[in-house]
Amino acid sequence: MNKRLKEVIILIMATLAIILGFHFFQGSNESEFQYEELPIVYEPTIKYGIVIDSFEVVKDQIKRNEFLADILLSYNVDYSKIDLAVKMAKPVFDVRRIQSGHNYSVLLSTDSVQTVQYFIYENSPTSYIVFDLRDTVLVRAGEKEVQTRISEIEGKITSSLWNSLVENNGDPNLANELSEIYAWTIDFFGIQKGDYYKVIYEELYVDNKKIGLGNVQAALFNNMKEDRYAFYFIQDSVGDYFDENGGSLRRAFLKAPLKYKRISSRFSNSRMHPILKIRRAHHGVDYAAPSGTPVHSIGDGVVVEIKRTREGGNQLKIKHNGTYSTAYLHLSGYAKGIKVGKKVRQGELVAYVGMTGLASGPHLDFRFYRNGNAIDPLKVESPPVNPVDPLNLETFKQLVNNYKELLLKDNNQSKLEYPYVK
Repeated sequence: MNKRLKEVIILIMATLAIILGFHFFQGSNESEFQYEELPIVYEPTIKYGIVIDSFEVVKDQIKRNEFLADILLSYNVDYSKIDLAVKMAKPVFDVRRIQSGHNYSVLLSTDSVQTVQYFIYENSPTSYIVFDLRDTVLVRAGEKEVQTRISEIEGKITSSLWNSLVENNGDPNLANELSEIYAWTIDFFGIQKGDYYKVIYEELYVDNKKIGLGNVQAALFNNMKEDRYAFYFIQDSVGDYFDENGGSLRRAFLKAPLKYKRISSRFSNSRMHPILKIRRAHHGVDYAAPSGTPVHSIGDGVVVEIKRTREGGNQLKIKHNGTYSTAYLHLSGYAKGIKVGKKVRQGELVAYVGMTGLASGPHLDFRFYRNGNAIDPLKVESPPVNPVDPLNLETFKQLVNNYKELLLKDNNQSKLEYPYVK
């Protein structure tokens, strides 16, 4: 074997050794770090507190004049079992209260017989009744999980708050929420074109379907060029609304005792009477409203007088405390249960608008007294009640600062994170 051939053979053997060594190392490395395949974890579908994967689920709605027995008999449930289910349901739910249009589900066995295992009636968007119709008949009530999502809306008043919310694709029910929150500080029947608002609020969802509104978390309402804030804050397990300084937005008295169309006459010491055609004092405010419009007490108190006079017609008087009392005149009638000595709460229905007495049209003559002297109801300054506790003030101020940043930010800026998460 010549020298050249020997060199070639040695080179080939060395190359083979390197290749075999590399494959051996790679195989050892793979076996050392080899992962075991994990089994697939099965996630059961749970609804109404039941694993429903093992059933055939039929969904439908209660039809007009349809009863529980009608539905279950159509699925060949024995009448004796239906009768037992009705009896077992009594402590939980009266089956006679099943209403048309409500959803229900029937869970059937997957065998050829397809017997009814469960019947579930949804008596509200969040609650349901489960009829367990297996071997032992049982009935129980349940609640769906409610998800809370934070939303915001802003807009400008052109005609009314309700219209503005609709124009901005908002929930018109938010108008009622805001009118309740600001009932003591803003006259929503007197808001003006150009007023604007921004609201951060909760929307409630069940099964990814919106079912209503939660709490308004924060709001800014600019009324007559004045910013009015509202912040929802919980202290001692009770939530309430406060201004930016921690003062309660609730007042001792409501701004007005009814929903009215306009003020037809104001407080005056010399007003031309529309019927008598003479000048005389009118120590009240006339709110023009249709006959039958509900009249509410503007504060907690006791009914101290119910009477009828030639001029004031049907009227009642409520004493709120040792200083203040109010009177409601020209009423068409009184709410059920209203009598002298009756204790009433703020906002409680007490009467209805009419035109009894000397009146040219249906209206409420509303009067306000301080220490027995008539004062202008539109100029009453009612002090706030239950401010933020000083012990909670630092936490409240932090919440206010966070929400103010959100309420005042330009919507074109990047979205900030909400300080409130449920």
